[in-house]
Amino acid sequence: MSSSFGRFFKISTFGESHCAGVGVVVDGVPPRMQLSEADIQVQLDRRRPGGNKLGTERNEADQVQILSGVENGLTLGSPIGMLVKNKDQRPGDYGSMSQIPRPSHADYTYRAKYGIHASSGGGRSSARETIGRVAAGAIAEKFLLEQYGIEIVAWVSGVGLQQTDEIDMATVTREQVDASDVRCPDAVAAEKMTEEIVAARADKDSIGGVVTCVCRNLPAGLGEPAFDRLEAKLAHAMLSLPATKGFEIGSGFAGTCQRGSVHNDPYVMKGERLGTLSNRSGGVQGGISNGEDAYFRVAFKPPATIGQEQKTVDYEGNETILAAKGRHDPCVVPRAVPIVESMAALVLADLALIQKMRS
Repeated sequence: MSSSFGRFFKISTFGESHCAGVGVVVDGVPPRMQLSEADIQVQLDRRRPGGNKLGTERNEADQVQILSGVENGLTLGSPIGMLVKNKDQRPGDYGSMSQIPRPSHADYTYRAKYGIHASSGGGRSSARETIGRVAAGAIAEKFLLEQYGIEIVAWVSGVGLQQTDEIDMATVTREQVDASDVRCPDAVAAEKMTEEIVAARADKDSIGGVVTCVCRNLPAGLGEPAFDRLEAKLAHAMLSLPATKGFEIGSGFAGTCQRGSVHNDPYVMKGERLGTLSNRSGGVQGGISNGEDAYFRVAFKPPATIGQEQKTVDYEGNETILAAKGRHDPCVVPRAVPIVESMAALVLADLALIQKMRS
């Protein structure tokens, strides 16, 4: 089940980068929940390509069509099928590259695994596969907000060497995030990040970055002991995304430089519940949410497909020069923001249903 994720709130995505369309089947959505294509389209519009100068020139409307599981605006409790048609695919752009594995791309590893690989684009390894995740994540977000008041907001906190920590996780909104094309709510940092991406594109190159995400209003108790810890499920979800190379929650690697007397989060009363004075744990202790905001960071590498000439070899081992064609993002993190939010929602919705079984 390499294309499925989740136990009770379960998704299965399908489709390749340049086939007729991509989509998802979502199983486990509670019945009688109001749902329309408009609820889903909001996040797909944020993920779609062709939106600004910082992304790929591929221009897709990414209009979602609900095929099943919804009637008269209400979920039926049966699997929800959704489809997004590919309309601006250009498989011909990849003809000259079909016999050359792109450096640091998945062309070679897919062929090594299956003995065959989609000849155009990245196939299943393309970021276009994430459309299904975002469509399913929009449903999960709606469920979490209506049932628990959970809010999920992600933003770009780093591009190349340009980083920012000047974001108030308790109050940052998606409107503030989307105020800049680079999706960084720190205006000064956003300008510098934009310059980094524009410069990389001008050099026919690419650049990596970091997305930070906060999940607010989580109830205490989400997450399973041992193997299905909340942070483990989040790490699994985030590292399943194309181009990801790192995940950290709470203080992350910086916490290794502190002593326990500094790093520990003392308990205090917050109204009628226990809370913590600080939140270096990132809202998770023992793999279970403690009622504080959960926050984490995801590292994305520079996109592998670049326009610069690179010395490499073809599948037969013959030396060659590759200057990749096609339309590609010079930096994935601005468009990765809604994808990270969606995967976080899928994890939390699944764990919330598991926890609900205990009540």
